[in-house]
Amino acid sequence: MSPPLPAGLFDTASDGAPRCTWCAATPAYQHYHDHEWGFPVTDDRRLFEKLCLEGFQAGLSWLTILNKRENFRAAFADFDAERLSRYTGRDVERLLGDAGIVRHRGKIESTLNNARRVIELRAEFGSLAAYAWRHEPAPASRPRRMTLEALKTQTTSPESVAMSKDLKRRGWSFVGPTTVYAFMQAMGLVNDHLDGCHVRERALQARRGLQPPR
Repeated sequence: MSPPLPAGLFDTASDGAPRCTWCAATPAYQHYHDHEWGFPVTDDRRLFEKLCLEGFQAGLSWLTILNKRENFRAAFADFDAERLSRYTGRDVERLLGDAGIVRHRGKIESTLNNARRVIELRAEFGSLAAYAWRHEPAPASRPRRMTLEALKTQTTSPESVAMSKDLKRRGWSFVGPTTVYAFMQAMGLVNDHLDGCHVRERALQARRGLQPPR
């Protein structure tokens, strides 16, 4: 009999590979965990999309947002900031009638506002990626082993607090420290796959092979 997996991990009958338990709900969630979450991203569109969707997630589960992600992409011009920056109040009303997304006026208006702010940020830093990766935590500041207990303490970081504060100063909204840290987890600025998760080393290798824009 195989020894029990460490707390926070599970395996499936289909492949027996240990995964972080937060993705256990559906195969689509497991695919997201295996191929997206924690892998480093330098593409501006994906980074902007994730910041927006993390704002929509506030008060909800990421699975809810993931299940609606294609609807969000269709509704928000594939998170093309230039196109979104031209949306008007009429577009807000149209989006409030779209049952395929989260119909929250404040979050919709925040996305359009943040599209305008990201254009300003790109003018200063060259790209959203160059700005975001300036906030990557130093390796020495991270837990030596990512156990379930260690992960429970990782809801914010000094870097996510600093980035949140700076984005708010620049006029962004729905970018609190917890939202920004979730963005960092998903976009690979930190690797919070648990030790023993079959994806953790692949995500680490992807980061080692990446030269983030600065």
